Amino acid sequence: MTPFQKPGKKLQPMNTQLIETTFWIFLSIVFYTYIGYGILLYILVWFKRRINPLKKLPPSNFEPHITLLVAAYNEKDFVNQKVLNTKSLDYPSDKIHQIWITDGSTDGTPDILTTYSDVKVYHENERKGKIAAMNRGMQYVTTDIVIFSDANTLLGSQSVRKIVQLFENPKTGCVSGEKRIVNKDSDAAAGAGEGIYWRYESTLKKWDAELYSVVGAAGELFAIRTHLYQEVEPDTILDDFVISLRIAMQGYTIQYDPDAYAIENSSANVNEERKRKIRIAAGGIQSIIRLLPLLNIFKYGILSFQYISHRVLRWTLTPLLLPWLPLLNLLLIRSSAVYQFLFILQFIFYVAAFIGWLFRYKKTKFKLTFISYYFFMMNYSVYQGFTRFLKNTQSVQWERARRADAQPQV
Repeated sequence: MTPFQKPGKKLQPMNTQLIETTFWIFLSIVFYTYIGYGILLYILVWFKRRINPLKKLPPSNFEPHITLLVAAYNEKDFVNQKVLNTKSLDYPSDKIHQIWITDGSTDGTPDILTTYSDVKVYHENERKGKIAAMNRGMQYVTTDIVIFSDANTLLGSQSVRKIVQLFENPKTGCVSGEKRIVNKDSDAAAGAGEGIYWRYESTLKKWDAELYSVVGAAGELFAIRTHLYQEVEPDTILDDFVISLRIAMQGYTIQYDPDAYAIENSSANVNEERKRKIRIAAGGIQSIIRLLPLLNIFKYGILSFQYISHRVLRWTLTPLLLPWLPLLNLLLIRSSAVYQFLFILQFIFYVAAFIGWLFRYKKTKFKLTFISYYFFMMNYSVYQGFTRFLKNTQSVQWERARRADAQPQV
């Protein structure tokens, strides 16, 4: 008899079997969502490399005119650095056209921008939200490629060149850049968790692109073929996600190059990061509904497989299953040492999350202590985001999460 086994009334065999089956199904879905898909993706990419080895492309002379479109609201602290950063990129300066849409800004952002003769500024007093600004801004784009970027992010020197090169493939309709979080020797929960999370996400995106297509672009930096742009509903929360996947649904791919990156500081604290995660969760549910046809794996094949595995499960089924795992595990704890071991692992995980919560504002070099807490916070935010979506209380007007420092450094 194990330490967890006590004499007394036991579950009926049929009930035990049902609980066991349910537990293993739930555990399998959770594992697949966060770890298993990454393993499967790596295996599929590994086989693809063996069948069709990657070829290193020669340096390209492809240098078309591009438009950098920035929708900004009250970004006076970042405007000068962003404009100068764009001018310093390793790309012909006469082929980069900057367009800023500053609807609703009241802090002098449009006035600062008008001091640059080669920057076009289109301002309206009414603030309608980011996607409304993007929809309006697209009418001023005359180049074949448009790159979207946030005002508070800086681009790596090779970013535009790397993005443009991927458009030499006519099947590429969208290119997603990499979001990088400033890496610090010591950090609090928000910075440590966000940084580790995005490094893992970047790896999955790289493999997704290599297998077939990335499933959704990062709003900090992504580009599209201008003629593929479809005006997005004005109440859309995740504009970058919907824009990019609607292009993929037209038969094009979303490609990715980690050397095309936008860098920014982490959220100022976990409250700011949670605010961002709740908004993403609400937007995720909205996006799944608006992209409902993409769930048809018979029509969209591998794109649907990647989309469901990488995005849909995270925003729907998996967070709902997580609370059930320890409860079902507890009912089975007397059955065998396997269930006792799994229960102990879950107990350690939630204790670690609690410790992470206690020290969430304390900076430390041991960033792994915040992984459990960040994971818990991310999934709890899905519940809050879903509630906001149902109540229609998530504003489309973007409220940028406060960042740790005023300006990131490339």
